Amino acid sequence: MSETPCGFARTPEKGLARLHWAAGDGGASGEWAVDGGPPDVPALRPLRGLEVEWPDEQVPLDGLMRLAAAGVPLTAASAPAWVPADLAALLTDRDWLAHPADGTARSLADLRREEHSVRLRRLAHPTPAPHVSIVMATKRPALVGAALAQMERQRDVTAEVVLGLHGVAFDEVREAVESCSLPVRWVEVDASVPFGEVLNRAAAKAEGDHLAKWDDDDWYGPRHLADLFMAMTYAKADVVGTTAEFFYLEPLEATIRRTTFASGASYPSEVYSDHVAGGTIMVSRSKFHDIGGFPALPRAVDLEFLKKAKSADATIYRTHGLGYMLRRGLSRDHTWQLPLAHFVKVAANQWRGFRPSLLMEAA
Repeated sequence: MSETPCGFARTPEKGLARLHWAAGDGGASGEWAVDGGPPDVPALRPLRGLEVEWPDEQVPLDGLMRLAAAGVPLTAASAPAWVPADLAALLTDRDWLAHPADGTARSLADLRREEHSVRLRRLAHPTPAPHVSIVMATKRPALVGAALAQMERQRDVTAEVVLGLHGVAFDEVREAVESCSLPVRWVEVDASVPFGEVLNRAAAKAEGDHLAKWDDDDWYGPRHLADLFMAMTYAKADVVGTTAEFFYLEPLEATIRRTTFASGASYPSEVYSDHVAGGTIMVSRSKFHDIGGFPALPRAVDLEFLKKAKSADATIYRTHGLGYMLRRGLSRDHTWQLPLAHFVKVAANQWRGFRPSLLMEAA
């Protein structure tokens, strides 16, 4: 299936249009159509979505599924019995339409619309479960148990964990590791070793076909890894990651969502780019070695890795960030040091408390 969500527009300019079956000569053949003609995905991007109108008889669903694969939001008031149950359930779930669109990036309607689009993409882009090595370096043993629990939630992947214990003795995390259902390997590294080198020593123990970087203090939805691999597959990219979109500002007990950079430039998902959230980098193990691994630096490791990848002619793709939430404390607690005021300034949405995307499936 050649259609991809690349170019998905977060804030549509128009409303719903009609998707209907246009029968061929004598009704023996036909195709799905919009405004009387075959759907043209770029022309559909400004639409909020397509309302499906079913024909009286059973027809092929290939054209409809290609639109779902392209990220076009589809909806239907009902579905005939011949539509597969999983597709019918998604099409007739119209909760995303309950929020009025106001044409701005602050619109909750647009967030719910994108969540609906992602669910359709997942159905339309089935992939085999990849073997992924989750690479995490940590100086904070108290966070390891919660991080491993999130890794155990990952669906539609075969996962293993490789830990870089950065100035941490294994005994400090033994209980968390031994209670984890996933295979876990680790390496103990002196606290004086640069963060990037800790990641490299952990990655050297990986046996998966793909490496996925994981930050110990962030939150990840249960389809995080599967969505990254799906994006790598349809985008044919060497390196994938998500937008850094949702942040929980711990000292303020608030969630913010950003859809632009501090400069005011848009921060879209589903684009080829040189920037992805560092805690979400996925790359094949072979390409990781071709790039030369992470730079042996104490800070800015993700940024410099992406620069190295670009210099090595690796293709980088940024997919949606709805299954990822960054935790921000005081700036001195992070390798990415920006004051909390920065995140408030760039917020398109702001909520009290912990308010991730629905795709996080958070309790």
